[in-house]
Amino acid sequence: MPGRPDSSAGPKDPLFGYIERFSSVLVAAGIPAMPARVFVALLVTDSGRLTAAELSGLLRVSPAAVSGAVRYLVQLGLVHKEREPGSRRDYYRMPDDVWSDMFRLRDQVMRRWEALIREGIELLGPGTPAGTRLAEHATFFEFVSRELPEVLKRWDEYQGRPGALGGARPGAPAHPGG
Repeated sequence: MPGRPDSSAGPKDPLFGYIERFSSVLVAAGIPAMPARVFVALLVTDSGRLTAAELSGLLRVSPAAVSGAVRYLVQLGLVHKEREPGSRRDYYRMPDDVWSDMFRLRDQVMRRWEALIREGIELLGPGTPAGTRLAEHATFFEFVSRELPEVLKRWDEYQGRPGALGGARPGAPAHPGG
């Protein structure tokens, strides 16, 4: 059944194939393979949370591979670790605002790139061909970093509007007239 982990599913399991395809897109965007697979597994699970053993079974990997992946994702804030009172079992879940968190994380990376690019401009000289090229890159990162907070603010407003997919009505159209 979609959204539920099933370690007995065969190699032609559509959910497993979807997890693999989606995670390959995340890998192409720079996320390591196993954290990408864990991220997608949590995304497609009905409960929104899984234990390490459930992740291991769903992804058909060792518990050690899951452990390293969730540690990576927890450090980035893309996955939260929680435990029910009185239980020794850890659950991993994705925060509700994971996509905006991911963009904020990318913004931090872009700000570091911009700073390093500007350092290169000073080193090479702003009038050199390399310095001019670096200045174009720095201007791009500066622009995106200035615009992103407004985009995220508008996202928060959009998400809260009646009928938005992030709202309380499942199946409601995402766009007016949609």
